[in-house]
Amino acid sequence: MTAHPLSPFDPALPPEAPLAMPVQDLETVPPARGPLPRSRSVTAIRVFAVVLAAAIAGLLTVEMHGVLGVARLTVVEMAMLALFATTIGWIAFAFALACIGFATLLWRRVRPRRYLAPRARPQTRTAILLPTYNEDPARVFATAVATAEALADADVHEAYDLFVLSDTTDPDVWLAEEAAFLAIRAPRRPRARIFYRRRPKNVERKAGNVAEWVRRFGGAYPAFVIFDADSVMTPRTLVRMTLALERRPELGLLQTVPLLVGRSSLFARLQQYAARVYGPVMATGLAVFSGNAGNYWGHNAIIRTRAFAESAGLPHLPGRAPFGGPVMSHDFVEAALMRRAGWAIEIDPGLSGSYEESPPSLVDLAERDRRWCQGNLQHARLVVATGLHPVSRLHFATGIMSYLAAPLWLAFLVSGLLLALQAHFVRPDYFAADFTLFPTWPVIDSERALGLFAATMAVLLLPKLFGLVVALVSGPVRRGLGGPLRATGGMLLETLVSALLAPVMMALQSAAVFQILAGRDAGWKAQRRDDGSVPWAEIARRHRWHTALGAALGVAAFAVSPAVFVWMSPAIVGLCLAIPLSALTATRWPRLARLGLLRTPEERAPPPMLTRARAVRDEIEAALGAPRDAVARLMDSPALAGFHHASLPAPGARGIDPAYVVALARLDAAETVEEAVAEMSRAECVALLGRREGIERLVAKARPQAEAA
Repeated sequence: MTAHPLSPFDPALPPEAPLAMPVQDLETVPPARGPLPRSRSVTAIRVFAVVLAAAIAGLLTVEMHGVLGVARLTVVEMAMLALFATTIGWIAFAFALACIGFATLLWRRVRPRRYLAPRARPQTRTAILLPTYNEDPARVFATAVATAEALADADVHEAYDLFVLSDTTDPDVWLAEEAAFLAIRAPRRPRARIFYRRRPKNVERKAGNVAEWVRRFGGAYPAFVIFDADSVMTPRTLVRMTLALERRPELGLLQTVPLLVGRSSLFARLQQYAARVYGPVMATGLAVFSGNAGNYWGHNAIIRTRAFAESAGLPHLPGRAPFGGPVMSHDFVEAALMRRAGWAIEIDPGLSGSYEESPPSLVDLAERDRRWCQGNLQHARLVVATGLHPVSRLHFATGIMSYLAAPLWLAFLVSGLLLALQAHFVRPDYFAADFTLFPTWPVIDSERALGLFAATMAVLLLPKLFGLVVALVSGPVRRGLGGPLRATGGMLLETLVSALLAPVMMALQSAAVFQILAGRDAGWKAQRRDDGSVPWAEIARRHRWHTALGAALGVAAFAVSPAVFVWMSPAIVGLCLAIPLSALTATRWPRLARLGLLRTPEERAPPPMLTRARAVRDEIEAALGAPRDAVARLMDSPALAGFHHASLPAPGARGIDPAYVVALARLDAAETVEEAVAEMSRAECVALLGRREGIERLVAKARPQAEAA
C-alpha cells in the first residue's frame, strides 16, 4: 500500500444551475397550465374498451353463476363467484386493450405513422441521467460512454450531457465507480461530456436522486432523459424524443416502450420473446387508450424539466413503511401529478431503438417484484388524491390489481377445494331453519364449466395470438423470429413454460402482498443482472415453501377425488416443480438457440449500440482490474485519491456521525490500515471515506507503513 500526497483534481460536475422543485400537496389542485386539447377518437376508444371489458366480465360472471347456481348458492359458492368476478374484470380489461392494440397496429400497416426526420438537429439542451445504486460500475459507465460516442458520431453531442448519479452505499463499488470515471474521462473527454456525482445519503432512493439533480442542475437543461442501470437508447431515438418536446410545448413526458435484450438464460429469453412478440400489442393498446394521460415507467423516457420540477415533487406519506414514508413506485405518481398540472403524458410504442435488460431468473424477478408490489400497493393511498385525471387513477388501480390478482387467484383455488370438500364430506341439511322442499347442497353444471374454461382461456391467450399475427405480417420481424414455424414454436414453448411458472409467481406475489399487509418493508437492494449466477442452494431456499404448498394442495385434492386433483393439476404441478423449474430456467439453453426457438430479431442481429456498450464494458473492466476493497484501491492510486478527496464536501459543522466516530477509533487502535479496515463495517468504511478528514487520517496512518516498506 502506497502513501501519497493529496492533489487537486478537476471537478466532475458542471456549474450548478438551481431550479426550485416544491413538494406537491395531494389534497390541493395546483393551477393548471391550461386545458389540453380533447380527442374524440381517444374518448371513443376509452368508451369501447370499458364497454367491451364490462361486457366480457359480465357475460363470464353470469356463466360462472350458471355453473355454480344449479341449486341455491352456498356461502363457498358465493365466495368463488365474487373472486371470479373480480379477477375476470381485470383480465377482460387487458383483453380489451389487446384488441385495441391489435387493430391499431394492423391499421398502421396500411397507413404508417410519420415521425420527424432525425436529421434535424435538436436545439434543446438535454441531460441524460443514469441513476445507479450499488451496480456494476463497468456496466454503468459503458452505457454512458457508448451513448456519448454514438451521439458524437451522429454529430449531435453538443446538445447532450450525461450524468452518472450515484446513490451507492457499498464503499468498494463507490471507489470502483470513481476509478471507472477516471478511466473513461481522459481518453474520451474531447468527444463527450460525462459527469459523475455521488450523494452521501440516498434519501428517497431513486426519486430523491433525480430530484436532487433537478434542484442543483435542472435550470441549465430544459429536458432530461432518464435511464436505468441497464438501459440503452440509440441517438436516433434520443433526437426524435427531443424534437418531439421542441415541437409540442404541451408535452411534459414521452415514454418509450423498451425492448428486452441482452440476456441468455432461458427465463430471460422467455421474457425477451414475450416482450418482442406480445408486447407491442399490449403497449399500443395502452398508449391509444391513455392518450395524453399516459404513464411513466421510471426510465427510457424524456421529461420536460420545468414541468417535472413544478408539478412532480413527491411528498412523504404519513405513517411508517410499507404504506408510509417515501413513495416507492415514484414513476406512476410523478406522471399522475404532471398530468394533474396540465401537461401531456404520452406513451409511444413506435419509437424504436429503446432497450433494457430483463432479470435473469425467477428469483431475481421475485426480488424486484417484491419492491414493485409494495410500491403499487402504496398507491392505494394515492388513487384518491385530489384532481387526478381518471386515467391516471386507472393506472394506479391496474397496478394495484396486478399484485392483488395473485392472492385472489389463490383464494379462488382454495375456494374450489373447499367446495369439493363440502360436496364430498358435508351431508345435506334436510332440516334447515328456513323451510325448503329440497336440501341445499353444492352442485355444479359440468358442461357449462367446460365452456366457461374455454372462454376464459380464449380471453387469456388471444392477446398472444394477436401479437404473433402482428409479428408475422411484418417482414423484418418475421424473418428476425426465424420464420412462421419457429415463431409459432416459440409462442407455444413460452406459453407452456409460463403456465408452469404462473402458480409459482402466484405464490411469490401472494406472499409479498401478505408480508406488506403485515407491515414488512421491502427495503431497496441492488439487482443481480448477470446470467447463471443464482446458486442452487438459494433457489431451494426461496422455493421450498412453494413445493410444500403444491404437495399439500395435491394431497388434499386427491383425498377429495381424482377429478378435483385433475382440475387443480396445473397449479399443483407448477408448485411441486418450483425448485427445478426455477433452476433450469435460470441457466442457458444453447440448444434452443441453435434450433431458433425464442430468438428475437435483436438476438439475431444485435443493435450496434448494444455491441458498442459491451465492448466498452470489457475495456473498463480491464482498466479496473480485479475487484478490490475500497481503501486498497484508493491508497494505491494517487490520481484516484486526489479525485476522491476533491469530490468530497469541504470540512464544516456536520454534527456527530456515530459510524465515523467508530471508524476513527478503529483506525487509531489498529496497527495497520489493513487491520483497521478489516474491523470496519460497511457503514463505518463509507463514513470514513466520505470525509476529507478521514482520508487525511488514512494517508497519515499509511505513511509510516510505506516508509518502513
